[in-house]
Amino acid sequence: MYLFKTTGTCSKQITFDVRHGKVMNINFQGGCHGNLKVLSQLFEGKDIDEVINTLEGTLCGNKGTSCTDQLAKALILYKKKASLR
Repeated sequence: MYLFKTTGTCSKQITFDVRHGKVMNINFQGGCHGNLKVLSQLFEGKDIDEVINTLEGTLCGNKGTSCTDQLAKALILYKKKASLR
């Protein structure tokens, strides 16, 4: 389980797993529960690059980021760390 502390959003952290390049068990703490639950279900089992490409840069109001953008950032960071192993 990978844990990412969000910044600039109502959600406080995101946890997820990656198995064979697929994003699994996405869970947001805080934020808009219904929306984030559906988001988690929509991207369950999707390729990590597909999720990043779909969500990166999505903004919420004037915050400069969003919960979905934070998930993309978390996945990018995960990929960077995984490549260093």
